Amino acid sequence: MFKALKEKLFSARKKLEHSIEETAHEPEGTHEELPDTSGSSPKTEAEKIAVVSSEKKISPKFTDKIVSFVRDREFIISEKDVGEILDELEMGLLESDVAFSVTEAILSRIKSDLTGSKRKIGISVDSIVRDALSDALLSVLGEGVDICSFIKEHERPVKVLFTGVNGTGKTTSIAKVTRYLQNNGFSVVLGAGDTFRAGAIEQIDVHGERLGVKVIQHQEGSDPTAVLFDTVEYARAHKIDVVLGDTAGRFHNRANLMNQLEKIRVIKPDLIVYVDEAVAGNDAVIRAEEFAKSVGMDAIMLTKVDMDPKGGAAISVAYAVGKPLIFIGTGQGYDDVMAFNPRNVVADLLGDA
Repeated sequence: MFKALKEKLFSARKKLEHSIEETAHEPEGTHEELPDTSGSSPKTEAEKIAVVSSEKKISPKFTDKIVSFVRDREFIISEKDVGEILDELEMGLLESDVAFSVTEAILSRIKSDLTGSKRKIGISVDSIVRDALSDALLSVLGEGVDICSFIKEHERPVKVLFTGVNGTGKTTSIAKVTRYLQNNGFSVVLGAGDTFRAGAIEQIDVHGERLGVKVIQHQEGSDPTAVLFDTVEYARAHKIDVVLGDTAGRFHNRANLMNQLEKIRVIKPDLIVYVDEAVAGNDAVIRAEEFAKSVGMDAIMLTKVDMDPKGGAAISVAYAVGKPLIFIGTGQGYDDVMAFNPRNVVADLLGDA
């Protein structure tokens, strides 16, 4: 997942580590190099002290103090140490479809965390760089939403409304989320709120039959608000945990369609999930921003993540609208969906390429 972005981050991470390691210097007043009396050259100054103390019978307590002093010495990471590598990382992020504003935020955070920080001699440079990259990525991805915890904490039925652009796989995504919730022990009813697109009602009806869940539907062209209202009432009467409401796909630049979607909010959804394609790149960012302004959203689901080798859209969309990713689609089957956990994803991105 996110192969290109992972490779760019891995390369930048290693070069940052090398840059900082190369410029590390001992502070003034360090001990002169001690003679090799053991037949092999000790690798660290602490080891050299240990060898001398052994042969000269220096007090162990005195030796411990010296070794501790050496290990606790620090050097300061300068802006020059990280500057050139950050320029390269900037290009890598942009090439991976990370939006410019998001790239700037990531670089600013890394630069702030690293520049002027003190590194004790003996502490791994890898851990310093990895932590800086991790914090930067998590700062733009946010904490995420655990849908199962969300449902448990809210009054039933929990009403989840799915919105998005035409052709992004919204209805299929609803089916995948249905399976996910079933696997986690929740009961679900579907509302066929897309009453405009030809075949939309039949599509969600087929999904409902295959998944063994009730689909509330009216005839084509009917008021979607009425359909979703009836779905909520059905859920209350039958003590169903979650209502998943479909809506007609909307183009973000069609004001009349966006206004129709606004009417659906009369059912007072607990969660509005915006659905778009990861492969749309920065177009997904623009659309998400328009939807956020016109209709609002609480979380994002990205489809076709398995077809997006770059991976930048996932980070960009979440940062652009200030809302967390909740699910990602990873294939064509009902089980090809993942709850998005920012910490797990960042750990994967910063692992070995």
